[in-house]
Amino acid sequence: MKKWYTKEVRAYCKILFLLTFSIFLMSCVSWVMQAPSFALRGITLRPISFTEMNLLFDLDVQNPNSFDLTFKSLAYTVYLQNEEIGNGHLEKELLIPSSSITRIQVPVVAGFKDFSGSLKAILTKADLPYKIEGKATVKTAFGSRQFPFSKEGLLNAKK
Repeated sequence: MKKWYTKEVRAYCKILFLLTFSIFLMSCVSWVMQAPSFALRGITLRPISFTEMNLLFDLDVQNPNSFDLTFKSLAYTVYLQNEEIGNGHLEKELLIPSSSITRIQVPVVAGFKDFSGSLKAILTKADLPYKIEGKATVKTAFGSRQFPFSKEGLLNAKK
């Protein structure tokens, strides 16, 4: 009867060790994974109606890691001249290969009333300050992690 008890205890100890090790490995994902970076390359304007327009933001996503990243979700808010013009999210998974830059397009539906001040800057072809804030949920072989991101800069409307 004692042998059966010790085999059972050993089995439970092995399971407990494996669970503890896997939890520890998942918590160390932040030590292994570097945050991806974003850069805005351009904006494409497409009118939908007299009151709304679809904006497509061309973003370069850089993966500095030596392994692939899969974006499970990407939610973002876009500001032009410190005015929120819209927000959006990607609805499909996106693979970013290791040590590379991938160009993606993210859509934003905005009403003309949402960026009336920025519309003047676009029409007069002035430099336009922008800001994109959001959160990306990234999945790797080591586990998942959420990365907040924020990117600011000037968009040259002449191009």
